Amino acid sequence: MTTGLLTDRYELTMLSSFVADGYADHPSVFELFARHLPAGRRFGLLGGLGRLLDALETFTFDADELDWLVGVGSLTPEAAAWLRDFRFEGDIDAYAEADLYWPRSPILTLSGRLGECILLETLALSILNHDTAVASAAARMVTAANGRPIIEMGSRRTHEEAAVAVARAAYVAGFAGTSNLAAGRVYGVPTMGTAAHAFTLAHRSEEQAFAAQVKAQGVGTTLLVDTFDIEQGIRTAVAVAGTELGGIRIDSGDLEIESRRARNLLDTLGATNTRIIVTGDLDEYVMTALSTAPIDGYGAGTRVATGSGHPTAGMVYKLVGVGDSVHGPVRPVAKLSAAKESVGGRKVAWRWPDGREEFSVGGAVPAGATPVQHRVVEAGRVVRRRTLDELRVDAAAALSSLPPDARLVADGAPAITCTQRRPA
Repeated sequence: MTTGLLTDRYELTMLSSFVADGYADHPSVFELFARHLPAGRRFGLLGGLGRLLDALETFTFDADELDWLVGVGSLTPEAAAWLRDFRFEGDIDAYAEADLYWPRSPILTLSGRLGECILLETLALSILNHDTAVASAAARMVTAANGRPIIEMGSRRTHEEAAVAVARAAYVAGFAGTSNLAAGRVYGVPTMGTAAHAFTLAHRSEEQAFAAQVKAQGVGTTLLVDTFDIEQGIRTAVAVAGTELGGIRIDSGDLEIESRRARNLLDTLGATNTRIIVTGDLDEYVMTALSTAPIDGYGAGTRVATGSGHPTAGMVYKLVGVGDSVHGPVRPVAKLSAAKESVGGRKVAWRWPDGREEFSVGGAVPAGATPVQHRVVEAGRVVRRRTLDELRVDAAAALSSLPPDARLVADGAPAITCTQRRPA
């Protein structure tokens, strides 16, 4: 299946009508933005742009798919002919992935033929809404962890393919790695993990299980010590692996209390360098509550991989300009319905040194400000890509630039709103 089918039917029925009335080749400008941040969120961190650019390069329709689309009434034969050998040939300007965005920020601007730009709505929204929601939730956890590494462990809580995107977005936001092997293979995200409770239960004793794990993985491994009794598990772990044991993992109980007990016991046993890793439905609120506990790292799964931990980013994709003829000028258009209004016209957006964002319809970036959009696709060709390591550096810089109150885990209003500067 090509990525062309990762869309909603009405994109193609609209295309059919545009082909019929001759509008399909008229120039257009579309904009992707969020009217609001999720309730309580102080900032948003953009995720998924790299995945969208990858998907765009394979966004086409083969002959069998076009025949099927005509057969089920999603396309007219004339529109199917328009789509044969289709490739997006327009331009895309975008905020950088891992950059901050705010309500009304013009995150993505697409310029091209009306027929080709209308087709990208669902693909762009599905990727950016998902990955941005994950990245924004992960960024809050990274901030709460205050330098302690976090492993993404949410694969078993979401769709198997979404899990790969979750791992990528969380890594971009600052997580140390993932349990998901596909994310390691496809994107190069570091993979981490040792054993589950089933491994311990499969052996005749905890001691036998630990010995088998140490034999296979070395004393630097992390042993899961809470299958039966945490204190006894720690004693057995040190007895088997010695005082150079890499780490223990605790997955249950009051993590504040258990981590302190574990640290005291490990130190008493001479395992002063053994790390304590905690897991179990962790999020930024729990990590903040554990900020003074002797914990060396976290594993986060459900709350970063599912909607319970990352409310939707709420991005929308709107037509803001269209030409009345193939070679005519583009006129602004805007939606005016209550609570769902948009601002017509192509935007120019900029950021001031204090972090404030503004945009204008047309015009230029004022002196002293920095443009926030970058050309990423030129005439259908991807012209700007960032590696994951570069994105991680960018995300860290973006988070450090936030006002101090915006970095707090406490919910509140957005720290900034991208405001419109009107002509003097």
